[in-house]
Amino acid sequence: MGRDTLLEQNWSVSKLWEFYEELGEIVYVADIDSHDLIYMNRKAREIYGVNDIKDIKGKKCYEILSGSCAPCACCNHDRLKEGFFLEEVRYIPIIRKKMVLKDTVVEENGRRYRFELAVDLGAWEQQNIGYEANEAMVNEGLRLALAAHTPEQSIDVLLEYLGQSLQSERVYIFEESGRKMVNNTYEWCANDVIPQKENLQDVPFEVVSMWYQRFVKGESVIIKNVENIKEEDAAVYEYLTPQKIRSLVVTPLVNEGEIIGFYGVDNPPEKFLEHITTLLQILGHFLVALIHRRNQMRRLEELCFEDQLTGIGNRHAVHDYFEKIDSGRSVGILYCDVMGLKKMNDSMGHKAGDQLLIRSSECLKKVFKEYELFRVGGDEFLAVCAGIEEQELNRRMEQLKCEMKEHNAPMALGSVWRAESKEQMDKLLTLADDRMYENKRKLYATEYKEMAR
Repeated sequence: MGRDTLLEQNWSVSKLWEFYEELGEIVYVADIDSHDLIYMNRKAREIYGVNDIKDIKGKKCYEILSGSCAPCACCNHDRLKEGFFLEEVRYIPIIRKKMVLKDTVVEENGRRYRFELAVDLGAWEQQNIGYEANEAMVNEGLRLALAAHTPEQSIDVLLEYLGQSLQSERVYIFEESGRKMVNNTYEWCANDVIPQKENLQDVPFEVVSMWYQRFVKGESVIIKNVENIKEEDAAVYEYLTPQKIRSLVVTPLVNEGEIIGFYGVDNPPEKFLEHITTLLQILGHFLVALIHRRNQMRRLEELCFEDQLTGIGNRHAVHDYFEKIDSGRSVGILYCDVMGLKKMNDSMGHKAGDQLLIRSSECLKKVFKEYELFRVGGDEFLAVCAGIEEQELNRRMEQLKCEMKEHNAPMALGSVWRAESKEQMDKLLTLADDRMYENKRKLYATEYKEMAR
C-alpha cells in the first residue's frame, strides 16, 4: 500500500500500516466516535470480501465487519484503553470463525481509533450442519448476552448474534400490549435492510391469529415462500410484502404457560429454514427470562422515580431529567404549591388531603400533558417545559388557573422562562420557587381581606 493511499485514510504513519498489510492475521482500524472504517489489511479484505482498500471509504465498521445497519450491540469501545490490549475469544458469525481478538485504542491528531488484531482459531468453522443441535453456537450467544450490563442490552446482543449467525436480514421480537394488539419491541437489521419497528406498533391481533393457532400447540411458523400464503392468510401477507419479506420463521414466547408474544427471523438462507426452529425454541426460554428481568427493573425504576400517589415523577426523577435536558433549547419552569393541604389534612383527614393532591396533579396533567411533571415535596409540584415559547407558557398558566378553579384545586404559581437553558437548573428552580412564594403571600393576603369583610 502506498503512502498517498494511507494519507487519504487520515493516517500519517504509513510505514506502520505497511507492516500490517502483509500480516497473515486480520487487522482493522476504525474511528471510535464515528464508527468510520479507516483501514483493513489484505487478509481482512480477503476474509470480508473487500476488493480494494478504497472500497471502505465512507463505510462504517459495523456495516462491513458485522453486516449490521447500526452499531454492534456488544461493542466494547468503552472498555478500551490506550496502551493496553483487551483480549477476548469470540465466535464471529458473519465469517463463521472463532477468533482471538486483541483490541486497543490509538490516538492520532486528536481522534481516537480502535485497533483490532484477530487471530483465527480455526476449529469453530461451521459446515451448515445441524444448527438445531449446535450447542456451541447456543452457548456462545448466551455468553455474549449475559456479558451485557442490562436485560435490554442482553436482548439486543442476542438478536444481533442470531441475525449474523443465521445470515438473516432481520430478527425481531413482538410483545402483546394487553389491548389485543402486538408491538414490535426489538429488532436487529442487516446492513442495507430498512428497520421496520416504528411501522409495526399496535398491530391488530387478528393479523397474526392464524400464527397463534400454531403457537398454542407449541409449534413454530415456517413460511418458505410468502407468495404461497397470499390466499390462505391475506392479513399476514399484506403486512409482510411491504417489508420485502420472502420467508420467515417465528416462534412463540411463553411465560408460565401463557404466550406473551413471539420472535423470529426474516429471509434466512433456504438451507437453514428447517433447522432454525429448535434453536429459536431453546433461546426463546432465555429471552422470556430476560423480558421478565427487564419488566422487574422497569418496575423498580418506576418505584424509584415515580410518585406513587399521583403517578408523575418524584424528586429523584427531577435530577435525572435535568442531566439529560438539552441546554440549547428554550425552557419554562412552573413551580406550584397546593393551598390549604395542611388545613384539609387536619380537619378532614389525610384521605381528603390525598384527593386534593390528586386533583391538583390531574389539572397539571391536562394542561401540560406533553411536558415533564414532578411532585417535589408534600404539597409542591413542578412542570418543566423544554422547547416551549414564553407566550405559550403564559397561556397555559392561565388555562391551569381555570382548571384549578373548576376542580377546586387551588395552587400558588411561580414561573420562569429562558430562551436557552444554559443557566444552572437549580438557579432557575430557586427563582421559580421565589416567585411561587410571592404569589402565595398575595393569595393569603387576599383571602385574609375577604374574611375581614
